[in-house]
Amino acid sequence: MCIRDSPPAAAEAPAPAPKRSKKLLILLIAGVVVVALLAAAVVGLLLMKKSQSADADAEEAPAVATVDLNKPPTFVPMDPFVVNLAPAEGERYLQVVMALRVADAKTGENLKAFMPEIRHQINLLLSSKLPSELSTMEGREALAEEIVRRTNGVLGTPPAKTGDGKSAAPAGPIQAVLFNSFIIQ
Repeated sequence: MCIRDSPPAAAEAPAPAPKRSKKLLILLIAGVVVVALLAAAVVGLLLMKKSQSADADAEEAPAVATVDLNKPPTFVPMDPFVVNLAPAEGERYLQVVMALRVADAKTGENLKAFMPEIRHQINLLLSSKLPSELSTMEGREALAEEIVRRTNGVLGTPPAKTGDGKSAAPAGPIQAVLFNSFIIQ
């Protein structure tokens, strides 16, 4: 009987091994699925964080009109401005040569009718500035934004208000102001 008992015992031993490998395979697949879900969650969180920071940057940055390369913008050069700056820091003057970026040539041609009032508004703004306000890049960028707001206001586009009560650059015909020369003496 011992001889007969031996072969059936050997036949039963391999049977549990496939059950263990099947359980191992299921555990391995479950582990891979869990790792894949965790990786997807991390990627999703990173993308959301990047999107939120991009939205925050977009809110802080001034609105910039997109440029269609098939239809390039038109630049309207302006005559040079020479103004006395506000006298609080001594007698100083500012010489500025600038151009206005507009959406198309027709808008550029239409600006000629408004040019005396546009020049008047820019002269008033420039002469109200202190040299210290204009000596930094941020000050010059703020000046350019204010010129855009005022000139668009002359053209009938009221300044838009942001959620915090500050004026935002309106989506008017004048898209930007570019300084070709900026000299404070």
